[in-house]
Amino acid sequence: MDAIDISEVARRTGLTSRALRFYEARGLVRPLRTDAGRRWFGPGEMARLNAVIALKRAGFPLSAIAKMLEGKSVDLARLVEAQLAETEARAAEITAARALLLNVQSRIDRGEPIDVATLCSLIRQGNMTMETENWQRITDRYITPEEKPEWSAQMANVPADFDQADYSRKWADLGGRIENALPLDPASDRAQAFLDEWKALLKPFTDVATPAMMAGANRLYDNMGEWQHEQKPPFSMQVWAFIKAAGAARAAA
Repeated sequence: MDAIDISEVARRTGLTSRALRFYEARGLVRPLRTDAGRRWFGPGEMARLNAVIALKRAGFPLSAIAKMLEGKSVDLARLVEAQLAETEARAAEITAARALLLNVQSRIDRGEPIDVATLCSLIRQGNMTMETENWQRITDRYITPEEKPEWSAQMANVPADFDQADYSRKWADLGGRIENALPLDPASDRAQAFLDEWKALLKPFTDVATPAMMAGANRLYDNMGEWQHEQKPPFSMQVWAFIKAAGAARAAA
């Protein structure tokens, strides 16, 4: 039988037997039980355990994980693909950061002064790494590992010359102008003009996004109050609520 008992699972994965029993009690895993009550984990349950741990690391509570996996078989291929994509993205960021640090270290070793521009690059690289990690941690709560491959595939269609920094500045500018204009009747001409500007700015995303991706993005910002203390959003909760109201007003007209 291609299965291992609970003590071997704990030894090989680093999880405790207590944690494994707790997951079983919550219905997250269902190991085979012998007549003597011994727990055995086969390939199916190990794949399910992998999904549980991946979702838990992504920040999902166990109650949500139970609902997500209820009555479903685990698509291990998509889960591994998502984990691989995440690993490769982080590896690229680490490679760029390492190259910058090695360059600076080499200049220090040669006794060269480090100019202001290079010091700015060091600060920017550190901030970018921290911000990327923050966004990764936050978005993982609203995009499941099964959905990640679709996001990676679709976002690869964004033009190579796309300027993310400039795009972020435009969002900050639009969000600030909308907030300064509030309160505003969502059905007014000015509100609808803001909505048009919003949709135009969103077009690079909507051009490649699937309905599931749009739903995931909406979930992210609908729950902004849960994460805005961890990462500064591109616009406020008030602006998001206004845009949704303006869209509802247009749909009702």
